[in-house]
This record gives sequence, C-alpha cells and structure tokens, in this order.
Amino acid sequence: MLEGGILMSVQTLNPLPLLIGTAFRKRNHQCKARTNSSSTSLQLSSKVPLTDRSGNSWEQGSNTSVITRPNTVGVIGGVSVLSTLIFLEKLACWSSRNGKECPPFVVCSDPVLSKVLPIRHPYRSTHRSRIDQVKMNQELVIENLRRKRKILQLSGAACFVMPCHLSHAWHSEISEDSSLPFLHVGECMAMELKNSNLKPIHASSSVRIGLLTTDSVLVASYYQHKLQNQGFEVVLLDKATEEHMMVPAVEALNRKDIEGARNLLRIAIHVLLMRAVNVVILASDDLVGILPHNDPLLRKCIDPMDALARSTIRWAETTQEVQEKF
Repeated sequence: MLEGGILMSVQTLNPLPLLIGTAFRKRNHQCKARTNSSSTSLQLSSKVPLTDRSGNSWEQGSNTSVITRPNTVGVIGGVSVLSTLIFLEKLACWSSRNGKECPPFVVCSDPVLSKVLPIRHPYRSTHRSRIDQVKMNQELVIENLRRKRKILQLSGAACFVMPCHLSHAWHSEISEDSSLPFLHVGECMAMELKNSNLKPIHASSSVRIGLLTTDSVLVASYYQHKLQNQGFEVVLLDKATEEHMMVPAVEALNRKDIEGARNLLRIAIHVLLMRAVNVVILASDDLVGILPHNDPLLRKCIDPMDALARSTIRWAETTQEVQEKF
C-alpha cells in the first residue's frame, strides 16, 4: 500500500526517522481501512542519503527541501507508530476513491514518546498518577513534537498534521511559532459534522454527539471544545459507567481478550445512543480497532482520523489548484 516511501534518519542530537513519500500509485481495487491488509512493506534504511529531486545532498539546517512540491504534507508521528502508518493508508484510500493520487508527504516519527507516554495503559495507574505522569513529561513531549515539526518544515512540508489523539492535547504549544497551516483533528471532525447538517433526534434539543476515549482526562476536553464551538452538545459517559465499561474494556484489550473488549465497547456505545446522540466519536485508535469491520454499530460511529485525512487531502488539492493557476 505504501509505495514509494523510504525511511531515513536525519542526524540530529536525537535522531528522528523521516519517511519521504511521493504520490501513491492509483489503484483500481478497493482500499481497506487497516494496515494489516497491506501486502507491501516499507523499505527501512538509515544509510540512504537524503537528496532533493535534483539529486543534491540535503542536510538539516540547509535551505534545500527534500520535497519541493507546494502541497507537501508534514506528518508528525505521535505516541504510536502504528497509528501513523494507519493514517498514511487513510490518505491513500481516501485519495483513490476519487481516482486521484495521494498527496506528497514527509513523516517524522520517534519512539521515545511511547516510553514517556505509555500507548495502551491509561488505566493501570490511578487517575491522579496518570495526570502527574503527563505533567512530569509534558515539556519533553512538547519539545519532541516541535522538533519534529521543524524537521518536517526543513524537509519541504507546507502543512502539518498529527495523527495522534493524545498529542493534540498540546496542539497549541506545538504550533504556536509556526506560520504554516496546522490541521487539528477536533476541528476537522467538528467541521465535517457541521457540514453534514445533522438533525436532532429530539426536536426540542440540539444535535448531540457522543464521545468515547480511553484517555478522557487529556483527549475529551479538546474534542468537547471544538464540537461545542460548532453548536453541538457533547455527551460523555458518566464516571461510574466509564469505570465499569471503558476501564474493563482497556484491561481486556491488554489481556488480548478481544471478545470481552468488544462486548464492553458495544454496551458503552449503546449507552450513548440511548441518550439520543446522532453519532459516537471513537477518539482512540484502540477503540476503532476493537469491533469487526462488519459490525452494525460502526454505522453509528466515526473515526476522527478519517476526517483529518479528508481535510488533509482537500488542503493538498486546493493548494495544488492554486499553484497551477500561476
């Protein structure tokens, strides 16, 4: 699936791998949503020299970009490398639906974040210790993500995206000194829902959007803010239901008890649907992957990363169209 991508290391104080991708080839068969359906593996190398399209050597700090196309997307890798790869596949799949090529992209990923912010264990520690852990490491996380953004800009990125729910907790800090577009998954999701002209289930109320996440302390707040700005009422699980549904679901997932996790997630979704929500946002990669692709409940659920991918494609296409006029 990810054709034309090469992983390369940029020599910095803390080397960060870069994935340089040209446009994916057009495909006639249907794209699937998960990377486990891909038959093509990424080519990994730390010895491939970085060069621009003319074959000139590129070094960090130089004015020569790795990719010179004006609609190049810079993808900032977050806590999970798998989430980053899944997002790249989404870019390819959503682009191919219109018979077009995937936008050019540059990816920077660093596994250090998974060490300071555990990927799938938000409930192993107490609520208080989880917050303390994040506060203790947040300066390191912000600096790491800002360094990735700067490397991507040097590489030719003209727009940034971060396919990581948790990293968006620091979106404003990461983007504050950049003049380039920096898409926010919450805004992209809220705008798509706004443009879909949803009607409230009960005439006397506003449109209600359900929200499920495995990290409600850090993730739910920014989704609430972006959705409420568009006039939506956001519905969350109450604390007792979260402790009896979401906590055991994550614990079951950690034990590889997939069926147990599925049953608990189905109950949590039903609880929100009974509260008259139009759709349920699954603001966690773990939650998106629990239910089988043919589960009827998924028709009422939304993966925000799809909205981020579609917004990224629209930006790239619009930028390319403007460039072609001149």
